[in-house]
Amino acid sequence: MDERFFCDSHAHYDQRRFDGDREALLASMGENGVGLIINVGCDLPSSEASVALARQYDFIYAAVGSHPDDAGHVDEARLWEYRRLAGADKVVAIGEIGLDYHYEDVPREIQKRAFRAQLALAEALHLPVIVHEREAHGDALEILNDFPSVTGVFHCFSGSLELGRELVKRGWYLGFTGVITFKNARKAVEVAQWAPLNRLLVETDCPYMAPEPYRGRRSDSTMIPKMVEKIAALRGLPVETVARATLDNAKRLFSIS
Repeated sequence: MDERFFCDSHAHYDQRRFDGDREALLASMGENGVGLIINVGCDLPSSEASVALARQYDFIYAAVGSHPDDAGHVDEARLWEYRRLAGADKVVAIGEIGLDYHYEDVPREIQKRAFRAQLALAEALHLPVIVHEREAHGDALEILNDFPSVTGVFHCFSGSLELGRELVKRGWYLGFTGVITFKNARKAVEVAQWAPLNRLLVETDCPYMAPEPYRGRRSDSTMIPKMVEKIAALRGLPVETVARATLDNAKRLFSIS
């Protein structure tokens, strides 16, 4: 498509798996209709790299923060670094932050402490957040209750319809990856069918979560149309309608003009 109306609201182009072809791949985004990418930090090095990518490419914006796996490194010094990075041009969110109880490599109390600290930073800076939440629905909502002015997106949404309804009621957005194209993605499909169109985002989480028919391969933003097509089919809408809505939603959430 000639027009750039696809948005990848969650990518990790700083990762080593792109070292061999990063420049060529990003140069191809325009011809693939991708006009906006949010590159998301997981720790301090990836956050710094995200800011650098945003400086280099006019269609890339950055988020900075520590993933739950990096929660043990979130102290006052790290928060100061994120505050510094957040002052750079084109940093539009704190993330990805949150809770992940699937492997529990980091103790839950440490994860919760880091989540709270980064939510407080987002609150102070008046920035939205990008939340990674896995098998921790109750604790995540309980913590968010203490930060009613902070909203953002639950990326790679994996929760129930009930959780989706609660988040949308609170003003949050829901992000869907290639998982929505998988045959066993019952919950994601149910939520994507129900959710208000103005609360949906699409994302690759690249290099992870490649959609069908690319499952198992390295993902990238040129695959975003597969998620858009799936949501459009579920809702009986034109692909262009969903593409433009999800682009507009990302611009609204991240205050991108």
